[in-house]
Amino acid sequence: MQSLIQEYSIYALYFAPRGKERLLFLGDQIGRRHLQYTDRLIGILGDAGSGKSSLIKGMFPGLELTNDDDRLDSKKIMQVRDPEEDFNNATTFHLDMRFQIAFTQMYEIVDFVNRALERSRRVIVEHFNLLFPALQQPADLMVGIGEEILVVRPTVFGPLPQDVYDLVHTSLKYRKMAHTVEDVAIQILREEFHIDRDLFFSSDIKNGFLLRFTQRVELDFDELAERIRQRLSENLHVRYLDENHIMIGESVTPCSGPRLHLRNTSEVEGFSLVRDFVRDEKTDTYCLVGILRPSEERVDTLRNFRSSSVLCSGAG
Repeated sequence: MQSLIQEYSIYALYFAPRGKERLLFLGDQIGRRHLQYTDRLIGILGDAGSGKSSLIKGMFPGLELTNDDDRLDSKKIMQVRDPEEDFNNATTFHLDMRFQIAFTQMYEIVDFVNRALERSRRVIVEHFNLLFPALQQPADLMVGIGEEILVVRPTVFGPLPQDVYDLVHTSLKYRKMAHTVEDVAIQILREEFHIDRDLFFSSDIKNGFLLRFTQRVELDFDELAERIRQRLSENLHVRYLDENHIMIGESVTPCSGPRLHLRNTSEVEGFSLVRDFVRDEKTDTYCLVGILRPSEERVDTLRNFRSSSVLCSGAG
């Protein structure tokens, strides 16, 4: 029954959450829901800093990556040239094409992937769109991460890896916008409104950000909205400091997703703040909601992709 459901699945969409822990958790859930035992070639698509490594680690616990944010494993990169010992000792391999093609030839990578698949080994390929033109073999499962996480089981009719990459590449800036303006809002709440950080926590919402307060606090929403807009207009540089902090201008701000921001606050577009708390009875929280309006170009791109996906799947 599970394989039959997968056969008729066109695509699945998930929020791309903030922070490593939530990405690991979601990766685990995606693996449980969508990954089949017979899947051998897994294509991962998205830009640097979008959270691909955390998602992969969640989907494939214990897998050693050829690279992550802190290190590069040269031995694993060179495994494509002499893989026999690795084939005997491992069942799953990871390739990051952007690093791999800097050290090895494309024909070597294609040969390695084909040999691994022939031996019923599983290969997870980051930036799969770079390998596909030479490999000419569709992945069993593709996962793209941008503003949302798109899970696709392609057929011979598509979608192509480049189509998925183009979509998530275009949408990633909206996720970066949301995270940037959220951290600006948190900074202002702490520094100017003197709101204790223990009173609220970050959550996720489409096209915006969500701060959940554990109790209702007195808050001037008009003043907060104005202060956020002013801070955004100050052209403040946003940069990574460490795994738990970023710099906004000259101020240090705690952050659970420090690599996923715009470079400057002036790049945020279409921000507005809901002028009251939204009560969530299920979680017993009071929600502070910031909204980012998506551009018509982005909406059309997503709509066209979904239409072509349905057409290419031939589910009828």
